[in-house]
Amino acid sequence: MDVAPPHHWVVRRPQQQPMKAIIADYIAKHREDAEKELRYFKIQRNLEDTVSLAALAKRPNGRRFSHQRRIPESVLRKVEKRLRAAIPTIRQAQSFEELHRIIEKELISIFGVGELMVYDTAVRIGAKLGLEPMEVFLHSGTRIGARNLGLNGGRRSIPVAEFPLPLQRLPAREIEDVLCIYKHALGKSRRTHSGFGHAPSCG
Repeated sequence: MDVAPPHHWVVRRPQQQPMKAIIADYIAKHREDAEKELRYFKIQRNLEDTVSLAALAKRPNGRRFSHQRRIPESVLRKVEKRLRAAIPTIRQAQSFEELHRIIEKELISIFGVGELMVYDTAVRIGAKLGLEPMEVFLHSGTRIGARNLGLNGGRRSIPVAEFPLPLQRLPAREIEDVLCIYKHALGKSRRTHSGFGHAPSCG
């Protein structure tokens, strides 16, 4: 005889399964590239080289990372100058959160630099310093993803514990990636839609 599943299965299954599919898609299509990006900054000869490459948003092939491709070269040169001058302070950072505050303070007054540039630069420099975010930082793209999950997107960052359980199994920087890349699909997962598409960037 068929037995009806417990009520909580009926509520959670439509939301959990698309979420798991989104996470699986991220792991299959994006995790390796993200790890290669961090490794590139980590293996630089010294912090000075890492800071310059991060400030100029340079990939191993010399081209720009897609998030910063529209920022004028003159703005990125200002970012490099500010951050190289701040290297003694950057070197003293004991956590990613502290590093992010330092970089934000140095860059926030430069016209053309926004939250995404600050975050990406902090992650890239953090790779050299061995510092990773412990919370999920928000900017334009991740705010959409967070709100589509029913979370308060008006904050600076969100504790990992506030996210659905499948996402909690990822490190904070990967949750940030998922919020950004799949921001619209996350809204569909809450509406029990079984399929998803995704945008290629966080802008």
